[in-house]
Order: sequence, then C-alpha cells, then structure tokens
Amino acid sequence: MSLPFDPDEIDPEEYGETQTTLEMEHEAAIEHVREVCEESGFGIPVEFSPSELLNEKVDADRDPYYVLGACNPAVADRALDATDGRIGALFPCNMVIWEREPGVQVVYHVSIMRIARLLGMAVDDAEMDRIVADTGELADDVFEKLENERGE
Repeated sequence: MSLPFDPDEIDPEEYGETQTTLEMEHEAAIEHVREVCEESGFGIPVEFSPSELLNEKVDADRDPYYVLGACNPAVADRALDATDGRIGALFPCNMVIWEREPGVQVVYHVSIMRIARLLGMAVDDAEMDRIVADTGELADDVFEKLENERGE
C-alpha cells in the first residue's frame, strides 16, 4: 500500500508531536503526568499499560509503557460535531509514558485534532481550526508545566 503523501516530508509540528523526559520512577511519572493533565483541563477517562498486557499475553518482555487517555469533554463534544462523529475513532488524546531507562521516563503526545485535520475529517474547517488551537493550548500547558518542573 502506498500513501498519498510522504510521511517523512510532514513536519512533526503539523501533527502536534511533543515529548519531554522526566527523571523519576515510572509509577511516579504516571501519577505526575495525570495530575498535570488534570490541572491543565484534561480528565483521564481511560488508562492502561500496553507493556503489562503484552508481557502477560505474548511474553513480550517490554519495559514499562503506560497510556493516559486524556480528554477535555467540551472540546471533544465540539470535535465530534466538526467531524460528523468520525474523530471518535481517534479518541482519546493520549499521553504516553515509557521508561527509557530506570529513573528516566519519556512523556509523548501527538494531537489527534491535528491528525484529524490532516486526514480531512473536518466538515467544519473554521471550527476545526478553533479546536486545534484550543487543544494545542491545553497540551502546550501540560508540556510547559512538565518542562518547568523538570528544571527545578
């Protein structure tokens, strides 16, 4: 299957790729990112550990890897309308925490709103632009707080 575009030519900023590292144990990082997300306006309705699941089911021997499914309900409601419900296939906005090495965790996020925009899911372009801006501000706030606390 060939893609209609070259993924290497897409700037990560176009799909909202953001990451930082935290110097703390994995479980502490999960709790910390959860708290920062909630302070910034996201709830966490879904969370799970792919590493635990894969290690149990297929003996994968994966290092700790955790997904916090973040959601701002007001923005999610608007996004459903702006995409005729299709963006629900990308819900929620995930914050991923994986252990790079003991005591060092990577926190990673891509914007599902920007991805939906790139994929042409929007039926209301103006509203989708506002949603991308609003969720971008929320995610930026999370990563600014994580970065600022990292330097303390």
